[in-house]
Amino acid sequence: MPTSSVDLSVELGGLNLKNPVVAASGTFGTGMDLAAYVNPADLGAVTVKSLSAFPWEGNAPPRLKTTPGGMLNTVGLQNPGIDAWSRSEYPELAETGATIIASVWGRSPGEFAEAASLVSRMTDIRAIELNLSCPNLESSSSMFAHSSLLTGEVIRVVRAAIPDRDITLLAKLSPNTTELVSVATAAVEAGADALTLINTVLGMSIDPSSGRLSTSRAPAGLSGPAIRPIAVRCVHEVATALPDVPVIGTGGVTDGESAVEMMRAGATAVGVGTASFFDPRATTKIVTQLQAFCRRHRVTRVSELTGALDTT
Repeated sequence: MPTSSVDLSVELGGLNLKNPVVAASGTFGTGMDLAAYVNPADLGAVTVKSLSAFPWEGNAPPRLKTTPGGMLNTVGLQNPGIDAWSRSEYPELAETGATIIASVWGRSPGEFAEAASLVSRMTDIRAIELNLSCPNLESSSSMFAHSSLLTGEVIRVVRAAIPDRDITLLAKLSPNTTELVSVATAAVEAGADALTLINTVLGMSIDPSSGRLSTSRAPAGLSGPAIRPIAVRCVHEVATALPDVPVIGTGGVTDGESAVEMMRAGATAVGVGTASFFDPRATTKIVTQLQAFCRRHRVTRVSELTGALDTT
């Protein structure tokens, strides 16, 4: 089968992507950080690091700790604020022609709405991802994505704040709850067009010599291959309950085969995160590997892989 005969395009809640590989928020910087290695326009989409309506310093160091199966982080959503970002990194990223997903966060529904309203005014922002599930803020034990009520409230307020833009709205949800399907359902009923599953898993590391935490605070967010089975399970559960809702499956995707695994679980697209820290070219390599997989297995459209799980 010729390479050109493989259709890699997917549709994500009204957003057409040239391929299903999405740079995950927090791992591709706020614009052109990895442009020396990857042309952002070659990916399905680039999700910028979570932005707020105000500058935010994040947590104190140390913020990162490698683990046998990935890494822990306590970055704490550091960002320059939307106004500063719109004048610095955004113009250059927009010039590449990349499909841009703006990840936003806030400490209240009103702050989410303010952030979403600000980025929605930028004509090259095609989608907004609401980061409802960051585990390394002071309120990690009661994050929005642990509550169907709070999740629905945030999304309704955001929808009201961006009524005039044809923009795809995603909710990024947490694996650290037994109510994931209920929360996902509430998100969709409140107006989310698609879901990103999952954010990091709560974890902790202690330096055996000093007896101190390896990161500045706990819990930290665990990412990388160690969480892939959790992400696959979460994607499958939500996709089974909400079969018509597109999902970006994120968590431990490192190569073409793990991307296929995520899609077979029910994901429409895959988010590549921690892999980019270990190999800044990981995203484009996965695009190539996905294409090769489709050729080997005579798959003419990559979208055929979504939900293609044989349970016999």
